[in-house]
Amino acid sequence: MAASGTLMRLKEKLVRLGRDRSGVGAIEFAILFPVLVMLYIGAFEITIGLNVSKRTSRAAGSIADLITQQQNVTRGSLSDISSLAGAIFAPFETTGMQIKVTGITIDAGANAKVLWSWANDATTAPYAANSTVTGVPADMQKADSFLVRADLSIPYKLFAFGPDFLPGDMQELTIRRTYYYRQRQGDNVACGDC
Repeated sequence: MAASGTLMRLKEKLVRLGRDRSGVGAIEFAILFPVLVMLYIGAFEITIGLNVSKRTSRAAGSIADLITQQQNVTRGSLSDISSLAGAIFAPFETTGMQIKVTGITIDAGANAKVLWSWANDATTAPYAANSTVTGVPADMQKADSFLVRADLSIPYKLFAFGPDFLPGDMQELTIRRTYYYRQRQGDNVACGDC
């Protein structure tokens, strides 16, 4: 009899425990809270990353647009024009930003060649004069024309995630944009000291 009484009490306690709903909300919150935090941080990172990407596009396009409005440029004027990128990126960091501007001449056979080139972080031209240019969009590679190509790349470091959360090679991304513009005046944009 004593054993069956003990089993009955145990059964009653298990039934009462199964019906007890106090604390369920706390357990559900403990399970869902890390997921919700990761969703919030992920949305924050994506928003900031897209903002930097948009500014990269705007800066590269603006640099190419300003250069194509000139008839002659110099290394100094290219440096001044490229400082525009820093203003576009404010308040974001621009350390490590690389800007390359290339004047591309396209001959009668629709062959694209470097006429001049300039980079913000180099004392010499990044591309050799008269070297072949690849990657020119087909609809812009018209015979006897001139293009200005602006390449802008900037490192973007993920800052919301902890340093041990992602592998080291995934904590920094490089965002790159390349724009081709036609000159606005004359046959080309000349650069005497590039």
